[in-house]
Amino acid sequence: MKIQPYLFFDGRCEEAAEFYKKALGAKVQMMLRNKEAPEPHGTSAAAEKILHMRLNIGDSIVLMSDGHSQGKPKFEGFSLSVTVNSDAEAQRYFSALSDGGKVQMPMTKTFFSSNFGMVFDKFGVLWMVYVESMNAK
Repeated sequence: MKIQPYLFFDGRCEEAAEFYKKALGAKVQMMLRNKEAPEPHGTSAAAEKILHMRLNIGDSIVLMSDGHSQGKPKFEGFSLSVTVNSDAEAQRYFSALSDGGKVQMPMTKTFFSSNFGMVFDKFGVLWMVYVESMNAK
């Protein structure tokens, strides 16, 4: 069994995928536009919008869609976590995700990690970036 987050970007899915490619090295594994579905989805204006996308980020899969394409994505009650092996990696990803976003907690040493920070990216997705460390004292 796998649990995979499914994010609805409300019309900004393709833009988000491009951002995550640049920021995190993500790769699009599969993309289906509304116009490619066996049965029509939405209006003709929504034909180019993303019905379903499978994005590979590191060893993980994030599923994405434009949803209803109303232009008002809401991401509440969860965050995505980027776990890396070095402070340099953590800083690099945190900085990239911060571009156009809003830092919630700057990168800092904590009792559980040598480097941890939280940032809302420019789409409103909350990311936690940290160095996995068993002995972060």
